[in-house]
Amino acid sequence: MKALITSGGRGTRLRPITHTQNKHLIPIANKPILHYAIEGVVNAGIKQIGIVVNADNDEVQQAIGDGSRWGVKITHIPQDAPLGLAHVVKIAEPFIGKDDFIFYLGDNMVVGGVKRFIQEFKKSNYNCWLTLAKVKNPERFGVPEINSRGRIIGVEEKPKKPKSNYAVSGIYIYDSNIFKACDSIQPSARGELEISDAHQWLINHKYKVGYSEITGWWKDTGKPADLLEANRLILDNQEVKIEGEVDKASVVVGKVVLGKGSKIINSVVRGPAIIGNNCVIENSYIGPFTSIGDRTLVKNSEVEYSIVLRDCKIIDVKIRIEGSLLGNDVEIVEANNKPHVHRFMIGDQSRVEVAW
Repeated sequence: MKALITSGGRGTRLRPITHTQNKHLIPIANKPILHYAIEGVVNAGIKQIGIVVNADNDEVQQAIGDGSRWGVKITHIPQDAPLGLAHVVKIAEPFIGKDDFIFYLGDNMVVGGVKRFIQEFKKSNYNCWLTLAKVKNPERFGVPEINSRGRIIGVEEKPKKPKSNYAVSGIYIYDSNIFKACDSIQPSARGELEISDAHQWLINHKYKVGYSEITGWWKDTGKPADLLEANRLILDNQEVKIEGEVDKASVVVGKVVLGKGSKIINSVVRGPAIIGNNCVIENSYIGPFTSIGDRTLVKNSEVEYSIVLRDCKIIDVKIRIEGSLLGNDVEIVEANNKPHVHRFMIGDQSRVEVAW
């Protein structure tokens, strides 16, 4: 069995962060989202992985490499334009060949990995195996219709009136018949080859489509709130690891990871939280569910339930920063000028909330 992982698209719902960074490389608990997908399939025993990348840049190729760090072979498959998930499958056929494969959307995260789904597919003798998760807003996803016998009889992409409260999550397992399906469907109204239409084609043509329900947590990290929630869930399952320095005036409690070369000075850190390498936390408070990237300085400030990327400076901020996502090399500092004013330099599609 092989694996096919997506890392393309434009990440429009995560702008402005994604104006300068591929969304699959945004860190969750200080590790790129894409790494979780790779590790998931590696832990399932897969040795050959294809990663679909945007054809117009090599950011993912440079960040991920050839797979040697995971002991696998990674093949990068360029996609000229985001033309739908079924199009991703079509262009990957030369890599997949006649093998079975797991198709994993690289911005999805699931607890417990994917090994059990692969095992259930192999035992089933089915042609297609979907993973389903109960959600509050199924209209955002592909939605299955399940009959009274527990069989999937239909799949609809982003329906206005969902026929169940399940979402088809971004983890699918196929045999080579999926290529027939993807070759047979037409673009949807939004101009994309929808993977839900390929699943419906399989059902209509009497191929066997089964499923597993995800009983733990699953996240599609498409929006800032999803990133923060995924960060919370990962941090809540980490182990304590203190490699930096904590002075006697500081308090560190809970599941806290502190990277090498980092210093906590006269501060309070309440886990679960992770602080990267060569950071300084001074006269500050770091609250639960916070990730701090490498080489970041937090001084005379408070941060909670947030993701702060590398090389940031948060200095003399009087009001706690909470529920925030800060990109690389961001500075938030107190204005010492008079009259006291707010001064911003903000990119396209940013959001700022100001309190007094």
